[in-house]
Amino acid sequence: MIIIAIDGPAAAGKGTLSRRIAEEYGFHHLDTGLTYRATAKALLDAGLPLDDEAVAETMAREVELAGLDRSVLSAHAIGEAASKIAVMPAVRRALVEAQRGFSLKEPGTVLDGRDIGTVVCPDATVKLYVTASPEVRAKRRYDEIIAVGGRADYAAIFEDVKQRDERDMGRADSPLKPAEDAHLLDTSEMGIEAAFQAAKTLIDAALKTI
Repeated sequence: MIIIAIDGPAAAGKGTLSRRIAEEYGFHHLDTGLTYRATAKALLDAGLPLDDEAVAETMAREVELAGLDRSVLSAHAIGEAASKIAVMPAVRRALVEAQRGFSLKEPGTVLDGRDIGTVVCPDATVKLYVTASPEVRAKRRYDEIIAVGGRADYAAIFEDVKQRDERDMGRADSPLKPAEDAHLLDTSEMGIEAAFQAAKTLIDAALKTI
C-alpha cells in the first residue's frame, strides 16, 4: 500500500502539486480540505446551524468523498463555514476516519491537507511538507483571483494568509506542523514544474526502498 502524504499551509502549492503527482503515478487523489468544505456546504444547504457539533458530525459522516467538486466548494462563504466546523473534535474524528479509508485504495493514494503525515496517515510511504513564505503565498492567491477576472486586495489577502497560519498552527487538535520524518519542500522560489521534479525525486527514491 503506497500512501503519499502532502501537508502545508494555505496557498503553498500543495494542491496543484498533489494532483500532478497523483496523475504521474496513477494514484487516487484526495484534497482533505474539501471534505470539511463539503460538510459545511451540506449544513448551509440544509439551513442547519454551524455551532452544533452533533449535527455537524452527522453531516460529516455522510460526505461522499468521490463527489467533491472543487469549483463549487471553493466559494468564500463555504470556506468561512468550514473554518468553524473544522475545529470541532467530533467532526475531525469523523472525517479523519473517512480519509483513512480513502488512503487504502489501490494501487496508491495521494492525500493533501494540514495533518496527513502527523494524524491521518502517520505511516505514509512518503511525507512531504510543502511551504512558501507568506508573501509569496498571498501573491499567488492574488494572481489566481485576477487571472479569472476577479477583484482582489493583496494586503487583505496577506492578512488572511497570516491569520489562517496562526489558526492552523495554533489549534489544539491536529495543529499544522511537519511530521518528524517529512521532507521539507519550500516552493517560494519554485514554479510548479520545478516543485514537481523535486517532489518526484524524493518519491522515486522512497519507492525504491519498498
